[in-house]
Amino acid sequence: MTFRSLNRLALIAALTFGWVVMAGAARAQAPSPAALAAAKELVALKGGGAMFDPLIPGVIESAKNQFLPTHPNLSGPLTEVANQLHKEYAAKRAEILDLVAKIYAQHFTEAELKEITTFYKTPAGKKMLAQEPIAIQESLTAAQQWANEFSDAVLQRFRTEMAKKGYKL
Repeated sequence: MTFRSLNRLALIAALTFGWVVMAGAARAQAPSPAALAAAKELVALKGGGAMFDPLIPGVIESAKNQFLPTHPNLSGPLTEVANQLHKEYAAKRAEILDLVAKIYAQHFTEAELKEITTFYKTPAGKKMLAQEPIAIQESLTAAQQWANEFSDAVLQRFRTEMAKKGYKL
């Protein structure tokens, strides 16, 4: 698989979940209600809602699109059901945010969550919130370009080394 073929959404999701997992080792006990509240505030401050908002509509549309190839004549009714499910399942958004907040609360103490939240409310923290997505995207683009160039160099090196052995690739 080349870096060119990676799905952008999958890459962003993987990085997001990797970031959450790498935040620290999970504590054995369940987080306190205060830690969960602090984690929810942090997730909201970091734009967790916007990050996960595409999930529910994406699942619904994906399910609808699984039926369309074999039932193209049902496009209208399937769209009606999808629209109904969008409204019905909109409240599930809170479940995702609660899940993410629980993960944060398992990786950070209540005090750490409050300290991090305090930082994000400072001018530097606000700038971090605004600029980090841009920096991450630019980093991913640069890393993808670098990996593509490195891949080309490695392929060329394989050709050169195999040519020395009498093989043409």
